[in-house]
Amino acid sequence: METRAFGSTGLQVPVIGQGTWKIRDTRAALDSLRRGMDLGMTHIDTAELYTGAEEIVAKAIDGHRQDVFLVSKVLPSHASRAGTVAACEASLAKLGTDHLDAYLLHWTAGEHPIAETMAGMRDLVEAGKIRHVGVSNFSVDELNEAVQALEDIPLVCNQVLYNLDDSSADGDLLAWCEANDCALVGYSPFGGTRWFSPGTPENDTLSAIGARHGRSARQVTLRYLTRRPSMFAIPKASTPEHVTENALGQDFELSADDVRAIRALLA
Repeated sequence: METRAFGSTGLQVPVIGQGTWKIRDTRAALDSLRRGMDLGMTHIDTAELYTGAEEIVAKAIDGHRQDVFLVSKVLPSHASRAGTVAACEASLAKLGTDHLDAYLLHWTAGEHPIAETMAGMRDLVEAGKIRHVGVSNFSVDELNEAVQALEDIPLVCNQVLYNLDDSSADGDLLAWCEANDCALVGYSPFGGTRWFSPGTPENDTLSAIGARHGRSARQVTLRYLTRRPSMFAIPKASTPEHVTENALGQDFELSADDVRAIRALLA
């Protein structure tokens, strides 16, 4: 599995990780997470919002915590200074670990000022309960506000919706992340059924590109969405077969013509 520098953490993190939104406590889900880890997909993302997911992740990483870059997220409704700390402690208990590699504010909804949440993040860093601070679904203005509040603690990632049906993150957000040594982590990378429905122009294009590289349309998609050094993707861990396909969506490069062909079809 290809790895690259994750923002300013100084860590090499797998380009393709594993998301856990709506994951269920089934044997298939557990097998999927473990299969992904075996294939090097050790960046595992979860959140307190994802009911039951943290407990499933705990089972999957049991005995392998040291090998995993583990991420969870606090809900904005819990994101007061004290609430951020309490939410993190609850997630740590569910995950069966004493620290997170990154802890993110899931989004900002105005319930608590960003500066107040970041004060809670600072408390968690100083207590050793989280190693790095990130955010999710932040605009450029919100990113700047978070950075100012964190002072000397770096903001290491912004996790955003990023797929071929919604590639708006390619603009100002990507530019900001590249200028500020911040990872851009795309969730729901396979959004948009038209890209994977046989007979559509979108699928025909991806399949033709894939044929030239010996890859599938979904693997081409993951390569496109992680084509720059600051980009990462966290497709959902659904079945061992899908996880295996996701893991092979690296270690090849799209040509300039490939990129142009995909961009020509973007909405």
